Formats: sequence, structure tokens, C-alpha cells
Amino acid sequence: MAIENCTVFTDFILLGLSGRQDVQQGLFVLFLLVYGITVIANLGMILLISLDPRLHTPMYYFLSNLSFSDVCYSSSVSPKMLADFLSQQKKIAYNFCVVQMFSFGIFAAVDCLMLSVMAYDRYVAICNPLLYTVIMSRRVCIQLVATVYTVGFIDITIFTYCTTRLSFCNSNIINHFFCDFPPLLALSTSDTTTSEIVMIIACSCIVGSSLITVFLSYTYIMITVLHMKSAAGRHNAFSTCTSHITAVAIFYGTVFFMYFRPGSSYTMDTDKVASVFYTVVIPMLNPLIYSLRNKDVKDALKKAVGTKLCTG
Repeated sequence: MAIENCTVFTDFILLGLSGRQDVQQGLFVLFLLVYGITVIANLGMILLISLDPRLHTPMYYFLSNLSFSDVCYSSSVSPKMLADFLSQQKKIAYNFCVVQMFSFGIFAAVDCLMLSVMAYDRYVAICNPLLYTVIMSRRVCIQLVATVYTVGFIDITIFTYCTTRLSFCNSNIINHFFCDFPPLLALSTSDTTTSEIVMIIACSCIVGSSLITVFLSYTYIMITVLHMKSAAGRHNAFSTCTSHITAVAIFYGTVFFMYFRPGSSYTMDTDKVASVFYTVVIPMLNPLIYSLRNKDVKDALKKAVGTKLCTG
């Protein structure tokens, strides 16, 4: 009977980051700049890797896929958020809300899994250098990337389906700036226990398997490096991992804060700030981290800029 009397909403209203018009205009300029840097930096990374033969290695193949994923999952949130900063009514159709939730979820999962694949790549390169080209062949690299996308798609499909089975009877106002799983669970009038369990299990499958891979890879890397007799060799080994370790620490720290908590501890305003970092800032940081801390990328960038200046 409760379901029969439930009001069917065709759209949701996003409250956004702030209700003040003057603040929203300032945020629009800020996030437009951040989104612009995100797109340019990530697409630039992909272009740089594709054009420079020295970067045609498994490590940079995975990095180009990480950049592609960053552009996609930032683009699933940022354009709508930017439009809402300039709009009085921040409506989003129910179907588009589901699409946004799904597209953001799948590329966030791909990011997570790609970081673990990159950790495995570093393990093979440092611990089994003589077999590196055999183990990390082009065929294996393509299979790893395909597996990442397949697992991400299946995982996100499961709890997107669970979320669409929920009822939203009392309100269609989402206290957030995009359609994410936690705020929708908080808004639902249904019993969300099952959905919360599914969300935790789904996230655990992605994050847990990824973290285990990263932890084991770097454990073996650490053991191998400590047994190196050459100080220069140890320095070179660690230098190839620092960018990846930084990206991993930032990404997983935010994931744990956002998703691995019971719904009762969910506070909207606090998590909006975390969500901004997760959806907007991290996709911008990844290419900057790899370009500023990676000698090969910096050399390739200098070569590309130098060639452009000479030909210009």
C-alpha cells in the first residue's frame, strides 16, 4: 500500500555546494579552471605518450588509460555541476541521474583497478626485470585493461540496479552536487540495509582486490630494493614508484573516507567537500603528479615543446 501511494518523481533537485549566488559565481570560475586543466592535462598526457616512442611501454600504456578514465569520470560530474552554478533550478532528470551515477561509478572503479595494475607492472619491472618484456607483453597489457573495464562494469551495474529499486516518496531534493550513491540512499524512503550491504560488498571487491595487489606488489618491491647492493640502483627503483605511490595514497584515502562507513555516520555537508576532492581534484592531480615527478615524461614534454618551437 505504501508503494501504491508513493509519489513518482521524474526528476531530482540538486542543492549543490552553496545556495548563495555570489558564491556560486566564484565557484563556477574556480571549477571551470580546474576542469579545463583536468581535460587538457589528461588529454595532453595521452597525446604525449602516443607520440613519443620512448613512452611506448606497458607503464605508460596503463598511464594513458588512467588519464582517459580520469577525463571520463570527471566529465560525468563537472559539466552538470558547472551548469548548475549558473542556473536557478538545479534539476536533473531521474534517468540522467542514473546515467550520471553509473558513468561516474564505472570510471571511478576503473581508476581504482588501473592503479593496482600499474602496481603489478612496477613489481614485474623491478623484481623480474629480465622477464619483464615477456610477462608484460602487449597482449597481456590489453587483456589487463579489458579485464579492468569488464570488472568495473559488472560491479557498478550490480549496485546501480539495487539503487534504482529504491523508492523516493517524501522528497526529490538531493543535498549534493551530483547523483552519487550515498546521498541517494540517504534520500530514499525504502529500507536501504540491503543496498548499503551491496554497496559495501561491491566497493570491497574493487578496493579490496586493488589494495591487496598494491600492498603485495610493493612488499615484494621493498624486499627486492633492500637487497640491492648499489645505492644508485635502489634510488632508481624507488624513483620509478614515487609517482604511483602518491597517486595511490590520495585516491584510496578519499575512497575510504567516502564509502566505507555506515549510512548513519553520513554527513552531507562534510562529504560534499570530500566529493569535490574525489570527483574534481584527483583527476587533475594524477597527470600533474606523473608529469612533475617522472623524468621520462618531463623529457618527452621538453622534446615535444622544443620541436614545436623549432617548427613554429
